[in-house]
Amino acid sequence: MTIDEIVAVSGLPGLYKIAGSRSNGMIIEDIVTGKSKFASMRKHQFTPLGTVAIYTNEDATEINTVFETIAEQEATNPPPPLATPKPELFKYFSTILPDYDQDQVMVSDVKKVIKWYNFLKKHNLFPFEARSEEGASEEE
Repeated sequence: MTIDEIVAVSGLPGLYKIAGSRSNGMIIEDIVTGKSKFASMRKHQFTPLGTVAIYTNEDATEINTVFETIAEQEATNPPPPLATPKPELFKYFSTILPDYDQDQVMVSDVKKVIKWYNFLKKHNLFPFEARSEEGASEEE
């Protein structure tokens, strides 16, 4: 599974796999249960993880790069619990992405990154397959 196949849906907890699309919404599959359901565009917003990036002082860093850094440092610097106080969450995040934009990155963003990483790791979805393999197979 690639990062582009996973989507966050507003109003629904967790992450979902894109199972299909319609003109008025998306068919999403619960990663945990495997059950599919329709989510209307009128009620929900869809954010594919492949399009998510964290603001930095220069530009932005893709979420997959942030996940990889968390994974590399996990043995010595594990992600803190989500109930950790705000200053400690930002202190942790600065070790993961030292040049993150302190004016634009909110504590809710840090919590989402940690929550998504833990979810993906728990369900053996991380690390993702390389995107280039998908692009190469489409060209053939």
